Amino acid sequence: MEIEVKDNPEKSRFEATVEGLTAVIEYKLGPGVMTVLHTEVPKELEGRGIASAMTKHALEQIAARQLKVIPLCPYMRSYLKKHPEYQHLVKDSAGKIPSE
Repeated sequence: MEIEVKDNPEKSRFEATVEGLTAVIEYKLGPGVMTVLHTEVPKELEGRGIASAMTKHALEQIAARQLKVIPLCPYMRSYLKKHPEYQHLVKDSAGKIPSE
């Protein structure tokens, strides 16, 4: 299933609408940084890889805009641990997600 993710800057979130339901990644933009606050997928759509596809899209957009990411969202933090190719985008002193 192809998932189309769109940035909705007016609402400060990425969105993907599947079967009439909308999944979102909420963020806050600052100078040179995007803070990812929350990822939410409707229960009816869980388990289809939507959050993963949206997170990858968000990280690709962050890279394309030459921003850094502050991953406050637990899902984003988990994704980053599993995908080291995006570690360079994380804004912290070590440049990677710290172990919890």
